[in-house]
Amino acid sequence: MNFLNNKKENIVYQGKIIEVINEIVKLENGKEITLEKARRSPGVRLIIKNKEGKFILNKEKRHELDEIDYRLPGGKVFDTLQEYNNFLKEGKDILEKAKEAVKLEAIQEAGIEPEEVRYLSTSHCGATVDWDLIYFSTEKFKEVEKQPEEGEEIENIEVSEEELKELIFSGKMQEDRSVAVILKYLNKKE
Repeated sequence: MNFLNNKKENIVYQGKIIEVINEIVKLENGKEITLEKARRSPGVRLIIKNKEGKFILNKEKRHELDEIDYRLPGGKVFDTLQEYNNFLKEGKDILEKAKEAVKLEAIQEAGIEPEEVRYLSTSHCGATVDWDLIYFSTEKFKEVEKQPEEGEEIENIEVSEEELKELIFSGKMQEDRSVAVILKYLNKKE
């Protein structure tokens, strides 16, 4: 048994990206029950708004969808589950690590180097699937050479707020957690 964040757990399967965990929870009456969940290293997403008020998105060939999807630039916080599990054991601040990751993803996928990023929110996948997406925004950046990872087919596009909403409501932007965060971002009162 491992002890992560004061929880007793047993990893029953570990692949490259996903692991299945039995988590032992002690009830108030002293009994223990076993819960099962899947865990994946968290991801990051970045809302980028340029000086002209347009949003930079990825027009990306997604192999799991076998079609084009419009997405926020982003990616993994950790390259392996082992790195993530070690990080959990150390009890470090995930937001600082996520901020580093989102800056790297901005260079790789959008060809920008953020001068500052602002934390927006964390989207939790659910009770039995532990896969957080951590969202940031930036409006201050400099353009750099894009450095996509091998196998990524990404074209950057700039869209107005109305065009962004059209992509969302037409279903062309398919990552629904990102859609929810974008809509909250657009609706915020400053």
